[in-house]
Amino acid sequence: MTHTKVPVIFDLDGTLVDPAGGITGGISTALREMGLPVPDQAVLNSMVGPKLSDALLNLAQVPAALVDETIHRYRSHYRDTGIAQSKLYPGIFDLLEFYAESGRPTAVATQKPQGIARLVLEHHNIADFFVAIHGAPDDESLGTNAAPGKVGIVGAALASLHSQPAVMVGDRHQDVAGAMANGLDCIGVRWGFAPDGELEEAGAVAVVATTLELRSKIEELDAVRAAALSEVHNDGSI
Repeated sequence: MTHTKVPVIFDLDGTLVDPAGGITGGISTALREMGLPVPDQAVLNSMVGPKLSDALLNLAQVPAALVDETIHRYRSHYRDTGIAQSKLYPGIFDLLEFYAESGRPTAVATQKPQGIARLVLEHHNIADFFVAIHGAPDDESLGTNAAPGKVGIVGAALASLHSQPAVMVGDRHQDVAGAMANGLDCIGVRWGFAPDGELEEAGAVAVVATTLELRSKIEELDAVRAAALSEVHNDGSI
């Protein structure tokens, strides 16, 4: 295949969609309903991106025995009000529409449960732009959840793109790690939830501040791929 448009795998929250308090507010509400302490806003913000059960255990210090019920309450609030609070980041719809019209394959890899991820994307009328949407299992309970983590989710998204060389786009170190474990580069976005320096330290090949910068960086990768394919073709003719 001589396709030179590099496929793109996008993270969801903090990359495509601004949760606009729908996630952190839902977590706060669920913790209060459970009679548990609510962390400060910086900790709540850091819970956007990681696997929710891990974030509740390790960042909010929720006892393991209470994690499943806390998740259940959070998901209920998120479906009722959180999805409606969310909004697309500036330029995202136009970027995805352009990629769809120009034939660049895209997919989603998120640690949000796959069914909920699809609901969010459908709410914002962007679900049909993607070849595939991959997320965590819809059953998030600690006892039964064999979630693959970001590495496995990115791997599944890559497989849906027929394992072509692709690039990951995300806003947290988990996105960079998931990409690197699958042999992919990751472009970080500054508009998400990473503290200053996190993406660079994690190994992102670039960190962009706007969707125009992102589009330009991905087009640079197209040029690199085209040159590589040309070289392979020339070598093969010997």
